[in-house]
Amino acid sequence: MNTKNFNRITLTALLLVAVLFPFFADFYILCIGISVLIAALLGQSWNIMSGYAGQFSFGHAVFFGIGAYTSTTLYTMFGVSPWLGMIIGALVAALVGAAIGFLSFRYKLRDDYFALATLAFAEIFRILVNNTSALGGATGILIPYLVKPSEYQFASDKTYYWVILALVAFATVFIAVMSKSKTGLNLVAIKSNQEAAAALGVNVLKYKLIAISSSAFFAALAGTFYAQYYGFIDPSIVFASSISVEAIVPCIIGGSGTLYGPLLGALLIIPLQEICNSLFTSISGINMIIYGVLIVLFIMFCPDGIYGRMTKYISKRKGN
Repeated sequence: MNTKNFNRITLTALLLVAVLFPFFADFYILCIGISVLIAALLGQSWNIMSGYAGQFSFGHAVFFGIGAYTSTTLYTMFGVSPWLGMIIGALVAALVGAAIGFLSFRYKLRDDYFALATLAFAEIFRILVNNTSALGGATGILIPYLVKPSEYQFASDKTYYWVILALVAFATVFIAVMSKSKTGLNLVAIKSNQEAAAALGVNVLKYKLIAISSSAFFAALAGTFYAQYYGFIDPSIVFASSISVEAIVPCIIGGSGTLYGPLLGALLIIPLQEICNSLFTSISGINMIIYGVLIVLFIMFCPDGIYGRMTKYISKRKGN
């Protein structure tokens, strides 16, 4: 088996699991499936900027929160359908991403410094929204539940599942097309050696801004879906550092800079988290400790992620 055939098998398996899953899952398992897809969408959004372009972000919660608050505010205050609000929120997040990127990249912030800058921006937005009464302040915003598909509200969780699955598919197709385009090749070149890419004529600032804006766009889509699915948002939820972690972990576990890595990572890490939460309840916090230890073990033994480890194994077998 070569890598190309392995990619086809991986894609086929993921599609079969995704399409057949809601027909066999009960309500509880379906909710876990939706959480997996939210993590997959967040993971794919992070993958664009950090996996392909090499710009490590600790603050993806800022884009997630902007998507959630933009669509929710437009809906509750002005009656704008969340379907339209989702697009507006994603565009606003893309613009904010471009602004953050310009301020960071223009002044040569890279690696750890850029990661800290994104973390700082996420915290700034959380504090601003937390102290803005027009946006609900610390109490958040409760979304009226009307069960109207035109208002992004459905009677069945299965419909929510199909919506988030479509968003994940959209993000995955976007990355697949981007990775084979001039933009994708330039992003990989920047990740490998920024100075060498610039010397060859690559407009480094331009392509970094494209990466962060695209990444922000998809993170905001996840934010709108989260708001509509759970029906409530507040700054401590949608701008929380845990959202940024949920964007990072699927990529690290599955394999950043790969098309299927974040999908495999989300498929593994969310059920694992749920199992830890269910089994280890006797001592407060023990579930998170065990979950953290398991993640460290994955990183130690699969530094390239599950997908990266498997493709390397296949390449090695083929070489032999």
